[in-house]
Amino acid sequence: MRKSVKKPNVYMRLLSYLKPGMAKMIVAIFVILIGVVTMALAPLLMGFAINILGEILGGNHSNELIQKFLALLIAMGGCYVANSLLVLIGNNLVVAVTQKAVYTLRKEIDEKLQLLPLNYYDTTSYGDILSRLTNDVDTVSNSLQSSIFQVVNALFTVIIVFWMMMGISGFLTFLGLITVPILVIISAKISIKSQEQFDKQMAQTGDLNGLVEETYSGHNVISVFGKEEFVENIFDDENTKLYKSSQQGQYLAALLFPISTALNNVSYILVCIVGAIIAILGGLSIGMIQTFATYLQQFTEPISEVMQITGIVQTTGAAATRIFEFLDEKEEVKDVEQPQFPKELKGAVQFDHVKFGYLPHQTLIHDLDIKINAGEKTAIVGPTGAGKSTLVNLIMRFYDVKGGAIRIDGVNIRDMPRSELRKIFGMVLQDTWLYSGTIMENIRYGRLDATDEEVIQACKAARADAFIRTLPGGYNFVLSEGASNIAQGQRQLLTIARAMLADSPIMILDEATSSVDTRTEVLIQEAMNNMMKGRTSFIIAHRLSTIKDADNILYMQDGDILEVGNHDSLMAKNGLYAKLYNSQFSNE
Repeated sequence: MRKSVKKPNVYMRLLSYLKPGMAKMIVAIFVILIGVVTMALAPLLMGFAINILGEILGGNHSNELIQKFLALLIAMGGCYVANSLLVLIGNNLVVAVTQKAVYTLRKEIDEKLQLLPLNYYDTTSYGDILSRLTNDVDTVSNSLQSSIFQVVNALFTVIIVFWMMMGISGFLTFLGLITVPILVIISAKISIKSQEQFDKQMAQTGDLNGLVEETYSGHNVISVFGKEEFVENIFDDENTKLYKSSQQGQYLAALLFPISTALNNVSYILVCIVGAIIAILGGLSIGMIQTFATYLQQFTEPISEVMQITGIVQTTGAAATRIFEFLDEKEEVKDVEQPQFPKELKGAVQFDHVKFGYLPHQTLIHDLDIKINAGEKTAIVGPTGAGKSTLVNLIMRFYDVKGGAIRIDGVNIRDMPRSELRKIFGMVLQDTWLYSGTIMENIRYGRLDATDEEVIQACKAARADAFIRTLPGGYNFVLSEGASNIAQGQRQLLTIARAMLADSPIMILDEATSSVDTRTEVLIQEAMNNMMKGRTSFIIAHRLSTIKDADNILYMQDGDILEVGNHDSLMAKNGLYAKLYNSQFSNE
């Protein structure tokens, strides 16, 4: 169950990312303030100009009056030009600060990815994670750069214009703003309901992305079983949920704009009618009535704009909530303050009465107590779910033991920095992982400072060189996403070459030859035997014929090691290993 972040705290926490650019933001706010002042001066100048124009049309054609009229027009034009420039500068400053804040947020997210335990990725769909890190961050980014400027500009406009309106007529001001409380009450009620829909929208976007990612990665299986219609129905259900929550949220948010416009028009009509009466009675000049009417529009316009961005702000709150939930996820246990490391790395591994379970109420490994000497080849066999891969996860500290200890050359791995611990191991997994790039770049991932010649030698040792040279461009052949443009067996050969290039003291092979043909397997076994000479190695194998020469064979079942020995001793014992081996032999 994910942590929930309270909404008011979300916005405050989001704004805290602006602190490093606070100096620039203060300048931006000052520039916006000056811009609002210039915009507020223009209607006042226009009112004076209209009064003078009335005198001119009334027959007073003195040069002084005409010059004053022209000066007011020029000043009014200068105000509009200055306002445009100041808006441009202020907006650019706000964008610079907000984008730096989003940059910091993305950096924190990237760092968080490295600190999360493997359990988080095992229990959370990739689609939902990607949705939080892409869609939600983009939503926050787009909203910050537009909303902050609009809100600050609206706030200053409302304050300054209100002051100018009061200076002209308190009665007209009261009349013009009589609908504002009604608008605020309606806005508050609609916002609460629309926020619920926006929360659902962001969560359902993550669910839909997870479904799309899962469907895409399993497309072949879906096609083989003819489940396209079944998958389409599931997609339609999820898509319909997202459609409804998005539609309802946007509908409620969109209601605010026409409601605010209608109420503002009512106020405008009242002011125009009453203002005309006051002007006829001689209470105010025509120019000041026109000025006041313009101010009323300037006052209500930012309120309408804020109503428009209410939906955006609510969507941002929902997106930020999901981002902060991710950032607040429980991290891996931190490295000890005074780390230790073996003085001489030989590769001896000891499981000292290890206990472990993925869940608090579940114990998978009850009491694992065994020592592997340096340089020995240890095979781990047993039925599915026996705990073979769990053993590897514990050695690598992807998970921490619940009891006992795992030691390498006498040092508890919990006392070692994870980064240094994992450098000890080279891994070849059943699930190949290769990224978009050339074959040379993918192999060099095992050791970034390796020369081209060292990469080629590793590929030759892994029996991959021959097929690489048949590809267009050879070692410069570009692999697509997931290396889908080469065969599964070829992908396996590349991962073996990468592990060979890493030249790590301890090797872990998890069904490393499961995807290659029998002839290639023989060649790879020979290459891996050479690679494992003098190194401690752990081999998870289902094909028992490949581990007959192992120094140790651990037969695991239900998290416990039930039999230990080499191939000959275990066959002579005629126990669980012998039965498993003979069953495979009879099948063959």
